[in-house]
Amino acid sequence: MNIFHKIPIIDLSNDRTAVINEFATAYSTAGFAYIKNHGINQTLIDATFTASHEFHALPEPEKQSIALDKNHRGYIPINTSIDVNSKLEDIKKPNQSSSFMMMNEAIASRDEYLSGPNQWPNLKGFRETLTTYASAMTGLGQHLITLAAEACNADPADLTPAFKNPTIWLRLLHYPPTPKKSADDLYGSAPHTDFGALTLLAQDETGGLQVQTPSGDWIDAPKIDGTFMVNVGDMLNRFSNGFLKSTPHRVINHSGRERYSIPFFFDPHVNSTIKPLKGTGNPQFSSLHFGNFLRSELSASYNQHKKTSHDYTDV
Repeated sequence: MNIFHKIPIIDLSNDRTAVINEFATAYSTAGFAYIKNHGINQTLIDATFTASHEFHALPEPEKQSIALDKNHRGYIPINTSIDVNSKLEDIKKPNQSSSFMMMNEAIASRDEYLSGPNQWPNLKGFRETLTTYASAMTGLGQHLITLAAEACNADPADLTPAFKNPTIWLRLLHYPPTPKKSADDLYGSAPHTDFGALTLLAQDETGGLQVQTPSGDWIDAPKIDGTFMVNVGDMLNRFSNGFLKSTPHRVINHSGRERYSIPFFFDPHVNSTIKPLKGTGNPQFSSLHFGNFLRSELSASYNQHKKTSHDYTDV
């Protein structure tokens, strides 16, 4: 059993060989790591948090005017997201968070599931800030995915085509404080693994994110200045033939304060086939079509997808 007791830190400014070795060690054990010297300007991160605060401060009717649509873009109110596909618990209560979701800006296409335009609130500079942030994070995701390939002894050329035009999800999350005497199964975000490839998380000082160790214990994953918390999801676990771990995590906000976090999900193109890469050993997973997988996941949690297709898991 691969054991970890704390979440490692990876410095991307180190020698590439050292970084690949650290990546392999961190993500084959913890499945999580703090990434420092990542190249994303702190001013841009701060501006995106400001945009999140401004959005969540809008009157509810104004946010509801851009409610989540069939292409999974827009406002997701509190008490509307239940991770019914969780492999970890029988989830009955909705997550105690609300959020705004943007994805790739695209013209709707019959051949591309979830393609379409984003919905934007009437906030000055909001769209420009989020699209700039998403573009910068996409570049970081491209860099990290090549490290992931090399960390599992695969050729990056076999993995990067699935991410040439990645599926991206930028989510502005707001968690109200959860009373300390609330039910044990009431979570900001219920225990789950992320179903995509990589999650790159910016979080505030409030805390609440916890990561599960192989022994079943939960350890805190607080903010460390100058870093993103980056974790592996189920699809990258499959690409790596199980070597890179998709680790359970949850959010419990008993701080008494509001919590804001900004996960950026970096996933394969929806038409990608997910299967273990060459060089990762005898395949332990069968192939799956990512778009078909998404239809099944989204239809389990959202009415908007019932006729066509899990909440993109929260952090």
